[in-house]
Amino acid sequence: MPPVDLRLGDVLRLRKPHPCGNHDFTVVRLGADIGLRCTVCSRRIMLARPLLEGRITAFVSRSEQPAMPNDIEPSPE
Repeated sequence: MPPVDLRLGDVLRLRKPHPCGNHDFTVVRLGADIGLRCTVCSRRIMLARPLLEGRITAFVSRSEQPAMPNDIEPSPE
């Protein structure tokens, strides 16, 4: 099964809430570990990609930014 297409700026709804009671998190770092920021209290957490993929219940909003910086086409000069 291929990995979930995550992008910087995506807002995810997770199954387990943050201690503040919120279920929504913004993706702030990509890699083997995914950095998330709580949308209510702004605390930052790191989750391993396989663990995060199992906890995602929905995408609240998707970012327009490409998943990887290499996907960006150079601008004409």
